[in-house]
Amino acid sequence: MTTITQAKHEVKDLSLAPLGKQRIEWAGREMPVLRQIQERFAAEKPLAGIRLVACCHVTTETAHLAIALKNAGADALLIASNPLSTQDDVAASLVVDYGIPVFAIKGEDNETYHRHVQTALDHRPNIIIDDGSDVVATLIQERQEQITDLIGTTEETTTGIVRLQAMLKDGVLTFPAMNVNDADTKHFFDNRYGTGQSTLDGIIRATNILLAGKTIVVAGYGWCGKGTALRARGMGANVIVTEIDPIKALEAVMDGFRVLPMDIAAPQGDLFVTVTGNKHVIRKEHFEVMKDGAIVCNSGHFDIEIDLKSLKGLASEVKTVRPFTEEYRLSNGKSVVVLGEGRLVNLAAAEGHPSAVMDMSFANQALACEYLVKNKGQLQPGIHSIPKEVDEDIARLKLQAMGIALDSLTTEQVEYINSWTAGT
Repeated sequence: MTTITQAKHEVKDLSLAPLGKQRIEWAGREMPVLRQIQERFAAEKPLAGIRLVACCHVTTETAHLAIALKNAGADALLIASNPLSTQDDVAASLVVDYGIPVFAIKGEDNETYHRHVQTALDHRPNIIIDDGSDVVATLIQERQEQITDLIGTTEETTTGIVRLQAMLKDGVLTFPAMNVNDADTKHFFDNRYGTGQSTLDGIIRATNILLAGKTIVVAGYGWCGKGTALRARGMGANVIVTEIDPIKALEAVMDGFRVLPMDIAAPQGDLFVTVTGNKHVIRKEHFEVMKDGAIVCNSGHFDIEIDLKSLKGLASEVKTVRPFTEEYRLSNGKSVVVLGEGRLVNLAAAEGHPSAVMDMSFANQALACEYLVKNKGQLQPGIHSIPKEVDEDIARLKLQAMGIALDSLTTEQVEYINSWTAGT
């Protein structure tokens, strides 16, 4: 007989719940698509009897996903996907007001974080909603016997998809994984507009600097890098892009940005933002040539993009100068300022993506879970795209909520685009 851990919660302070509930309700004003899904889920219960674990940033927007999953009948448990991204009042409200087990504390150390991953797996999930693939990777490495419980997983980060692809290549991904990240209504909007705005929001909250006139170096020109570069330029910054991909580099040039290697950009930048998903994008040799007072931060999923170990080795002193802002005084007399401990600055120092854009991302997550259950036993192991019709339905619902109408094809137009005989 399967034994399920009777988890309760581990949050900072339950007395924060009233403020959390107020903020959750405010976020819901801009999440009409997920609200409609919540209402349908409450009536249909498509996840009844499903044990579900969600490893996500515990924010007001994530709260609405968790509520939708509970409305659907799921036995859901929530943990944080990043030690600094939890909003403690939201975590408290989910426990107190919505009866959802939450294991997340802002600022939790790595030991606590990994213990929470184990707590999630103790729940013996049938579905895992992952954000960076830590839960899935731990399952494969340490809990092989639980894979038989699993219907599938969903992943909504570029970093997590890269890890899933590596698992698939190594032959260890033996169950279906839904690629929520690459849904058009996710990466076109969440990555570009969400990351672009929230990254600058985190930087400004942490530092209160004026971006106009600054030289900002954006490392990586994927969808997150595009959004960050675009928003920085919109606020008057001079933007330099660094890239390893010739296609993306060419696109950045055509979009009007300077493209330089990091070695050449490092002495020029006032502010550096990494959004590559890779390791040690800014390293010792870059710190050594930066301007005095240069600011570095990361908006990629993991805290590995900035080589903080090397920076600490160069520093004679490290001190906190503002919340989420640390100054490293180097032996050459210059200083380098690091925001949010090198973790996601938009969540460490601010509130993450605006709820209007997470509305679509979490609609994809909720519908991906429903899709896995409906197609249980029919999907092959591997990575699966969100069905195009689901993606389009989410976009259509979002447009309707915004009061925007679409044209429709005439009969003549339908006949024309489906014919090969018509021409000049």
